[in-house]
Amino acid sequence: MSKQELEVLGQADACCPGLLTAPLDEDQATELAKVFKALGDPVRLRLLSMIASRAGGEVCVCDLTPAFDLSQPTISHHLKLLKQAGLIDSERRGTWVYYRLLPEMTDRLAGILSRPAGEPLPLAVETPAGAAS
Repeated sequence: MSKQELEVLGQADACCPGLLTAPLDEDQATELAKVFKALGDPVRLRLLSMIASRAGGEVCVCDLTPAFDLSQPTISHHLKLLKQAGLIDSERRGTWVYYRLLPEMTDRLAGILSRPAGEPLPLAVETPAGAAS
């Protein structure tokens, strides 16, 4: 994900604290949908979880591939999609690639999806019985 795309998502922090407190504008929704699409696959969710929970903060692709009944190119494709969504980054060391979580994006997602603790959800406006809505 480009810096500009990250800034669009970051606008949710500045102008719209979260999904539950203000509607997303079209640009924010488009960019956020790309991230959720990347997370919308069980293999990619597992990969992200494996990377994020790894002691030391990074994991070699050689340790990820055996955890799945998938080919190495398929795993690499899933990792590429997570990287394009701005959720992970990678570094090549010799013949191996090491992956690490980009906490800025997961923190941003958490902020967009949460509300301040103890704050109630907005109340629905009730319309009088028989009134057109």
